Amino acid sequence: MSAAEAAAGFAAVYGTACEGVWEAPGRVNLIGEYTDVNDGFVLPMALPHRTRVAAAARTDGLLRLHSAAAPGTVSELAVADLAPGAVPGWAAYPAGVVWALREAGHDVSGGADLHVESEVPVGAGLSSSAALEVATALALDGLYGLGPARPELARLAQRAENAFVGVPCGIMDQMASACCTEGHVLHLDTRDLSWRQIPFDPAAWGLRLLVVDTGVKHEVGDGEYARRREGCEAAARALGVRALRDIAYEELDAALARLPGPGARALVRHVVGENHRVEQVAALLDAGDPRLVGPLLTAGHASLRDDFAVSCAELDLVVAAACGAGALGARMTGAGFGGSAVVLAEEADAEAVEKAVPAAFEAAGLRAPRIFAVPG
Repeated sequence: MSAAEAAAGFAAVYGTACEGVWEAPGRVNLIGEYTDVNDGFVLPMALPHRTRVAAAARTDGLLRLHSAAAPGTVSELAVADLAPGAVPGWAAYPAGVVWALREAGHDVSGGADLHVESEVPVGAGLSSSAALEVATALALDGLYGLGPARPELARLAQRAENAFVGVPCGIMDQMASACCTEGHVLHLDTRDLSWRQIPFDPAAWGLRLLVVDTGVKHEVGDGEYARRREGCEAAARALGVRALRDIAYEELDAALARLPGPGARALVRHVVGENHRVEQVAALLDAGDPRLVGPLLTAGHASLRDDFAVSCAELDLVVAAACGAGALGARMTGAGFGGSAVVLAEEADAEAVEKAVPAAFEAAGLRAPRIFAVPG
């Protein structure tokens, strides 16, 4: 799928040429899960998979939306009437971005025609929704010359998902889609949106980074994600801090002793420990010691599985099979309850890992997962 194909798709749907094609990538998170909703640190990187939005401005206040994944169906909405909860299905994501731009004072009143084509797997924990939101924001910016910097567009895309769609996600996915650059991971402080790019080229180090899509679909809006976020916020209040990010790793045991029950302690133990793991991984990459990252990935998975309880049998199987075949480390990535895992392996061991994981799924009577390498 290319920009030219997206432009051709637009012409086939709307009968006229688009004014441009804008794109944004999906992302895989190397480490730092559920830290963004606690003002913490993350280390995402862009995927080669893109969402592209071919677009043209209108002057009559209509927003028309079409996706190649839903051929023949065009959603027609009035920009002035956009309101949270009023748009069902996939169209809520781009409509929400237009609403967020409007609410922030940007003049998008003329409307637009949008045609969406995406390579980012849906429901795989690889930020298909954020890629759609950011590509839409970039398209509207390009059509109307709105002018926000990338972090502000990411903030507006997050607001679209939080307030319009109703998913209480953090800022990581939108910032990753808007700001990641090739050959780097994005070391992001989700509190103030300060970031730096850390070089990350697995092939140059003789390594391979694999993404394993289990094919198990997750739905972050089904309440489990929100319950964990609410639990973290309640624990922060109990500890007298703005967010769990403010609990230093060295103070973790003392903080746990002040909490009333095992549920709250488990959430805090994961978030504080995960923030510490992100900082450890960043330091290792800065020092040129990527192989030592592997055990931290596996430790992060154990924390997500045991403390945060967001893994599933298929994700646990990926991690066990990959590590058993010689991988340096592996963990689930994304919100969990399905989706994908990330695996770091020596190049010499990667083929064995890529065979061991599907074999483990076959032995368990499960459909084979999709596996692909992520270039640096």
